[in-house]
Parts: sequence; structure tokens; C-alpha cells
Amino acid sequence: MTFEEARAQLPVLERCAYLNAGTNGPLARATVAAVTARAEQELHEGRSGSAWIEQVRDERERARRGFAEVLAVDPELVALTDSTTRGCQIVLSGLGLGPEDEVVISDQEHFGLMGPVHASGARVVVAAGDEQAILGAVTPRTRLIATSHVLWTTGRRLDLARLREESGVPLLADGAQSAGAIPPGEAGAADFYTVSAQKWLCGPASTGALFVREPERLGVTAPSYLSQTAYDTTGAFTPKTGAARFDSGWIGAPTLAGLLAAFDTHPSWRYERAAEAAARCRELLEPHVEVVTPPGHSTLVSFRPPGDPAGLVASLAGQGVVVRELPGRSLVRASCGWWTSEDDLERLAEGVAPAR
Repeated sequence: MTFEEARAQLPVLERCAYLNAGTNGPLARATVAAVTARAEQELHEGRSGSAWIEQVRDERERARRGFAEVLAVDPELVALTDSTTRGCQIVLSGLGLGPEDEVVISDQEHFGLMGPVHASGARVVVAAGDEQAILGAVTPRTRLIATSHVLWTTGRRLDLARLREESGVPLLADGAQSAGAIPPGEAGAADFYTVSAQKWLCGPASTGALFVREPERLGVTAPSYLSQTAYDTTGAFTPKTGAARFDSGWIGAPTLAGLLAAFDTHPSWRYERAAEAAARCRELLEPHVEVVTPPGHSTLVSFRPPGDPAGLVASLAGQGVVVRELPGRSLVRASCGWWTSEDDLERLAEGVAPAR
């Protein structure tokens, strides 16, 4: 598949330079067609019967394998969720933390991770967003390090293997800005790794996954009907084997069909192309603004404009360039995907230049 053929799958790119996959990725025609076709099927055939149930079960397992391929892990260690936030909630509640326990997080975390950490009941220790500072905050009371793989603010990529090996404590990695954006292989270095499929995987909303290295060692505190193999009227239940015991609930059949279609829209060269686009974005922006993302770290390019970030984002939107402001941080963030063209990046640079 050529770049032009792959890019043509995403109609929004005909209208604008879409540089905000860090929030929601662009939808492909095949993804929306799959959602629509499945909804039409349910409209005319209903949502019941053994054939319908078996189809959904089969598609759930296909989705599990799709996420496993994205993360380069065993499908048995992948739970289906609706977001990275849900994955963080599952882990933090399942650890059974109390006020005598500590969780170390960075000061660059999204509330999707930060919120569940603060609600866990543990003492929260906040460190700067780099490996040395995080490791320096670990004490004998530390039960967990919880941090993003790629920081949603600066785009810095953290070394998960180093954090886990040098700390000696479990690691929860928020993969919202990494899963589907950078090459797989690093997720397995964490004990827990979350995925938001609507971002870099360009899936429908409310789809995601959670990798759990050792499922039997994490408590099931929010069981769903789909996470058990048997139960009785007392409420006692038998969890499914592997990480499926953490499946957070039902995924609508149209959404599931769209997710499977989205997995098939990504070209084999996606990671290399996205990295090249981010490097080129940096090159074009550096003469005009302060770029804060370290070179080669991720597909995010965050920069500090000299003027009002919100005003710049609005101005760019008026020129057909979609980026986002990071509230409270005086930053603007561009998300570069495999679909990002040279023209997209030049339009961004041209729109930023007058603000200097």
C-alpha cells in the first residue's frame, strides 16, 4: 500500500491538516462502513440468538489478538476495556492499596491516570517527568510506579525497562500516547499497560485494552458478566483465566466491528513513517517556536509559542490545521501519524510563523 493509498482511507484529511490523534485519531472509511453495516444487521435481524452471541464472542477474541499484536504480548494477558482510564482504575483498585502504601507518579500525568491514583487510598508521591527523578522518589513503602510511556504533555518517552528493573517495584504504564504510535515491544517491560484505541489506532470511541503481566496476582474488584466463567446466587464467582478476568464489560457489536476494521487500515510501514513525520515537524517548527519534545522520542511534537496558546490553536483551526492546547502548561501539541503529509506540516509551520 502506497502512502497516497493509505492516506486516502481517511476522508478528514481532504478537509484539513489533522494533527490531533493524541486526542482522537482520524476515522477510516472502512471503519465507519463496518460500524454502519453491523448496525444495519442488528436493525433487521435483532440483537439476540446463539449465532449472534457466538459472532460477538469470536470478534471479542479477535480484538484481543489485535491488541496483543499492537503490544507484542500474549493475547492471554490482554483484557478488553473502554479506555486507558478504565485500565488504570482496574489496576489501582485491584492492588488493594492503603494509606501506608505509596504510589510514585510524574508531574506530567493526564488525569486519566492521576485521578485513579489519588482515589486509590495510597499516599501519592509526585516526581518530575524523567526516569532519574521517578526512581529517586521510590522508598521501601512504594507499591507501584504509575506513569505514562509517552508523556502527553512533553512527548518524552520514558524507559519502562529501566524504571521497573532499577526500582524493583511493579510498574503501571499509561499507553495512551504510545500504543499504535511507536513500535511495539516495550509494553511487556511493564507489569500493567493500558491502551486507548480511539487515538493512534484510529478505532471507534470507548475501545481499549489492558495488558497484565501476572493476572492471578491482581484482584478482580470490578467484575463484569464477561469476566467470569461461573457464579451463584451468593455472588461468588469464578474468574476467567488470564487477563480476560478483567474485561470491563460489553462492547457494542457495531463498535467491535469498527475496531476490527480499524486494525486492518494501518500500513506495515506506519511506525517508520510516523517517526519521520514527527522529525520533519520538529525541523519546520524550530525556527519559530520552542519545541519541548526531545528529538526521536515520540510522534507528539509539543511546543511553547511566544503568545497565547489557545489563541494560536484557534487561529490554526481557522486555517484548517487541527492541533490542541495543553491547558495550564502554555503548550501546543501536534500529533504526527503515518498519514501526516509534508503539506500538513508546512501548513502548520506557516500558521505558527506569524505568531513569533
